[in-house]
Amino acid sequence: MSSASLSRRQFLLLLAPALALVLLLFGGGLAYSVLQSLGWQPLIGRTTLSLDAYANLLFGPNYRDVFWSGLLFSLWVSLASTVLSAVLAVTVALLILQAAGRSRFWAFLLQFNLPVPHLVAAIGLLFLLSQSGLLSRGTAALGLTAAPADFPVLVRDTTGIGIILAYVWKEVPFIGLIVFGVLQTLNTSLVQAARNLGANGWQRFRYIILPLIAPSLLSSSLIVFAFTFGAYEIPALLGVRYPRALPVTALLLFNDADLNSRTEAMALSVIITLVTALVLGGYLWLRDSAPRVD
Repeated sequence: MSSASLSRRQFLLLLAPALALVLLLFGGGLAYSVLQSLGWQPLIGRTTLSLDAYANLLFGPNYRDVFWSGLLFSLWVSLASTVLSAVLAVTVALLILQAAGRSRFWAFLLQFNLPVPHLVAAIGLLFLLSQSGLLSRGTAALGLTAAPADFPVLVRDTTGIGIILAYVWKEVPFIGLIVFGVLQTLNTSLVQAARNLGANGWQRFRYIILPLIAPSLLSSSLIVFAFTFGAYEIPALLGVRYPRALPVTALLLFNDADLNSRTEAMALSVIITLVTALVLGGYLWLRDSAPRVD
């Protein structure tokens, strides 16, 4: 017992420098953001702490419409991107697993766009799917549309289709590789036994494969949700002025010439962090409360 505790203590000591750096950078930045969201801006003579910024965002006439529409829009984009990415990733991972002899080749194709920055992906989709892009001009040249302007609006639209497509293109490989790694370690005898007992493909997936990949699928999907909910680049490039994603609004307020707007910007950033933390807390609660089969 003492040797185990000693090894654990040594492990924590080895991690201490990295943990201290993370706590200093993340914890310090978060604390500073919370203070500024409460009105602490000594550079412009504001040192009284209050919740006025949060009240302005939630109920104030200047911000409430922007905030609530942005919150719903950000949740819609993040949830849709996460669900679509997860479904497609599992489907692709299963197809690659069944591609006997060529699974390495298809797995390589799955991950080829992982190094591509999200901003580059957004620019590529803008050139491809906009009403003056390659597809719109191609459909007009083929006579499928009367003019490029008649092409369906897929980017810079109020429903966020272009943003969702960009996130799905980027996040499917991320989730897919994680799920594929778990599937490679799957005990095929369980699936074979279910097949011999008369279980169809959906039943084998529902009762055997899905429970085994669920932990990795949920954790990777949570990472995708947290990233898409707090990311700025793709919504700024492919989004519209209204509704506007919360991270875009936060950065615009932060860069406003009026330094008083920085309080609302920081309050908005704290709210984004709280929403992500609530989703994480819900996931941890579901994981811990789920029945375990020994």
